[in-house]
This record gives sequence, structure tokens and C-alpha cells, in this order.
Amino acid sequence: MDLYRDLILDHYRNPRNFGVLEKAECTIQEANTSCGDTISMGFIFDHKQDVLCIKDIRFNGEGCAISQASASLLTEEVKGKPVEIVLSMKLTNILEMLGTTLTPSRVKCALLPLEIIQKAILVKLGRES
Repeated sequence: MDLYRDLILDHYRNPRNFGVLEKAECTIQEANTSCGDTISMGFIFDHKQDVLCIKDIRFNGEGCAISQASASLLTEEVKGKPVEIVLSMKLTNILEMLGTTLTPSRVKCALLPLEIIQKAILVKLGRES
């Protein structure tokens, strides 16, 4: 099993959508205490034809190659997407993006960015405080 494929290393070394999002409507920060990953994400939402979408998203933080690559890939994937589609995303979607299988200890690293994104959507929709 090759955890650190070229794609993962590329997104780790050159993360997309990295930085602080000015005028973010919502910012969520979470940590994976078992690995030490910490990620903060800022969001701007927009309605496209009466459908709520993620207009813009940025992340920052520190962590292992898996968490950072997952955050980079996910921010690219969800930008412009309807929130209901993003809420339906699961681990299998992340594994497809990463192009590899993960050990159980690395699954938490890969899922952290998705958990943050889904939490922000639920906050925006008023389903979580």
C-alpha cells in the first residue's frame, strides 16, 4: 500500500484553497487528537437557482500529508456544489479522490476535512449549533 502517492504529496506540498477566507460567513475549526491534525475552514455560501451552494472555501492548519491532501482535494471538489450533495459525501468519496486505501488510524485524518465541511453546512442550514 502506497499511502504517499504523487497526488497526495502534490496536494500536501502545494495545497489548493489554502489560506484564510476574507469575509467568511462561517469558520469551523476541528482537531484530530490522535494524530495532531488541526484544520480551520472558512465558507461563503450562495444560492444558485434556489439551491444553496458552497461559493468559496479556504482552509488552513497543520497536519499529516493525508489530512492536508484531503482538505485540498475536498475544497476543490465541493466548491460550487449544492450543499445537499456535499452532505451525502462519505469516506468512499475521499478514498476515490486520494486514490488509495488507508489504515484505520489514517481514516480519521482523511475524514477530518469532510466532517468540518458538513458541520459548516449544518450550521448554515440551522441544523446544528
